[in-house]
Amino acid sequence: MNNKLAAALSGGAVLVLALSGCSSDDGDSKVNAWAKKVCDQAQPQIQKRANAQQTIISTAADGKPADIQAADSKAFQDIADADKALAAAVSSAGTPPVDNGEKLQQDAVKELNATATAYLNLKKQVDGLNAKDQQKFADGLQGVADGLKKIETMDQDALKKLQSGALGQAMAKQPGCQTAKASSPAAGSSASATPSTPVKPTGSASEKPSGKPSAKTSASPSSGQ
Repeated sequence: MNNKLAAALSGGAVLVLALSGCSSDDGDSKVNAWAKKVCDQAQPQIQKRANAQQTIISTAADGKPADIQAADSKAFQDIADADKALAAAVSSAGTPPVDNGEKLQQDAVKELNATATAYLNLKKQVDGLNAKDQQKFADGLQGVADGLKKIETMDQDALKKLQSGALGQAMAKQPGCQTAKASSPAAGSSASATPSTPVKPTGSASEKPSGKPSAKTSASPSSGQ
């Protein structure tokens, strides 16, 4: 049943301050300093988001509805919390030292908070499903998957602009804003609602568990944006 959400995630995750690649240009020291402020706070949130998405994907397709419900509910809460924390990181870093920096910052914070709210709504939707009736639960899960697809098509223009040009290049060089890779449970097992396996961030933007779709946890900016 949970493969419906996994399939939705495989369509491409929301752009969230997780970058790949780097630039050989040292750039402006003030821009680099701003990027460091953001990325130092962003790293645990990027990892938290990757872990949550992996929980949804790796929950066994034939798992018990109650287990799927608990895992997905926690995953959506974690993603919402991470997005809120990322919004706070961008806000507390101050105005980016680039042209139109204040608007770039305000718009990015607004978008991150909007996606956080959308994921909290998905959590409420999952929590309200009837886990005692497998057919009704499966039907309800389809609605959650549809909601997830809508989140992924939300306007992400502000984040794309924040992650383009000089700011994007500076952020891409920071270890804290590198893309994260979540560990995968053993094949065929159901993911716990409270996964505790430690993970280490790497430069990979996705995880491909055996037989499951991949979750793209990042998007790379182009310097031309």
